[in-house]
Amino acid sequence: MVSAAEPRSAPDRSSRCSLRPVAAAFGCEALMSIYATLWRLKFPRHGDDHTGCDWIEVIAQGVPSHIGTPTSGAASEQEDPYAAFLPPAGAVSTDHASQTMRAVVFVTEGTPKGTARSAQEYVGPLLVLSGREYATISFGQLHDMICDALRGDRPKLLAESRGPDGRGQLLFEDGRTRDIGSIGDNRPPSKR
Repeated sequence: MVSAAEPRSAPDRSSRCSLRPVAAAFGCEALMSIYATLWRLKFPRHGDDHTGCDWIEVIAQGVPSHIGTPTSGAASEQEDPYAAFLPPAGAVSTDHASQTMRAVVFVTEGTPKGTARSAQEYVGPLLVLSGREYATISFGQLHDMICDALRGDRPKLLAESRGPDGRGQLLFEDGRTRDIGSIGDNRPPSKR
């Protein structure tokens, strides 16, 4: 039986790190994420919603405002370890009602985290906004920004049309079209 007066030993972090390849490669700081999941929503995989499109989960990862700021009164204040991939850390307000996130990072499901620069950096995030930008942007604007990022350099979908036979066609801003078959026809276009 352990009495309250006996000191407890600190947990052995080196053995826990050896169990996690990422933590072992980057150090024990990889054990705690700087991100807080704000939401998860489905978006069109390639940025445009149309009949039969695939969907992908997009995750909004918030970085609290205190992340990367020096600890008040610390003997040796160090530089912000996240400045290379996040917007600058601002002053942390003591008024919790006026605090915004430092940043919000948008990633798709399965996006890896951990680069040569930092174990906390996402590899190829869709979008990174400052907390202030995220707090002031409308959802419609944010939706458009995420869809643009998912679309990449592909042309934007302008219209979906249906002929009298029910067959569909997509029209893109560069003038190209793509047949999508009839509603309910799940065969690939080459098999129709």
